[in-house]
Amino acid sequence: MRLRLSMLALPAVLLSTPMALVAQGHGEEGGGGLFDINVGLIIWTIIIFLSVLTVLWRFAFGPILAAVNAREEGINNALEDAKTRQAEAEKLLEEHKQQLTDARRQAQEIVAEGREAGGRLQKEIEGKAREEGEAILARARAEIAREKDAAVDALRQEAVDLALAAASKLLHEKLDGEQDRKLVMDYVDGVSTPSSGAEA
Repeated sequence: MRLRLSMLALPAVLLSTPMALVAQGHGEEGGGGLFDINVGLIIWTIIIFLSVLTVLWRFAFGPILAAVNAREEGINNALEDAKTRQAEAEKLLEEHKQQLTDARRQAQEIVAEGREAGGRLQKEIEGKAREEGEAILARARAEIAREKDAAVDALRQEAVDLALAAASKLLHEKLDGEQDRKLVMDYVDGVSTPSSGAEA
């Protein structure tokens, strides 16, 4: 970089030297021509050029080069930082995709488990309803059987009372005795047993 700047400064000085010679030649009376060589002017030009180059080298080129180097280093650091951030972003994107895939899979598993639990619950509810229905039917049958037995007993009692009343009217005497009642009950039981066996 320094060599490039010095190479740019050298042609500028060399171009300015003939101009100075021309200006000096016009200023003198009876001086030389365009191609006359003035050694003193050349020496002073070289001394001034080297002095300016030294001053520039010491005070201008250093800070300029430092700024350029710092700028280049900053750009390189920014590029490295950008590459690092891009890698981190790609890694985060991949992790996000993985998490999204896991979340979808878990959601599908939860839905499947919910369906399975719903099916089990439905079967349990149906089973309990069936059991309760059967229990209700069994209780109803038992209640019907009790009511039937009670009705049959009441009917039997009524039949006995009617038979006794009819028999007493027929015999014109009252049959109240326990023995008479037992006799009629045995007769009614004998009549009802074959008929109930026939119903069964």
